[in-house]
Amino acid sequence: MRALSISWTLALLLTSGAVPRGGYLVIVNPDNPRTSVDRQFLEDAFLKKVTHWPEDGEIQPVDLAPSLPTRRLFSEDVLERSVEEVRTYWDQRIFSGRDVPPPQLDDDQQVVAYVASHPGAVGYVSSGTDLKQAKIVDVR
Repeated sequence: MRALSISWTLALLLTSGAVPRGGYLVIVNPDNPRTSVDRQFLEDAFLKKVTHWPEDGEIQPVDLAPSLPTRRLFSEDVLERSVEEVRTYWDQRIFSGRDVPPPQLDDDQQVVAYVASHPGAVGYVSSGTDLKQAKIVDVR
């Protein structure tokens, strides 16, 4: 029975395009036309090396708090850096007056609410999160 349930869940995820990447989902505002995004583009967006979507809207990345496991997974998988290395990156940027990091929110539901209310927003949440108005994008 459990195997059937797991198979059914996997089939549902595969047909919806919502396959969790490493235990998290990348989400955007529902008005964003994107259905997928390159990992490198996502890395550049979260490190603010790019500031606009290809469709020309401003990117508004949002992070989870550094202590959360989902933040660690995302940082290591997408940014290819530990949370501590990302913190060092931002400390250097702040000290040099170049930029500030994305806002850091305390839980998945705050990220969903932020993404739903900001047209250019992109965030990530734990794979079991109720997404309400946010839209999942596939990471290539």
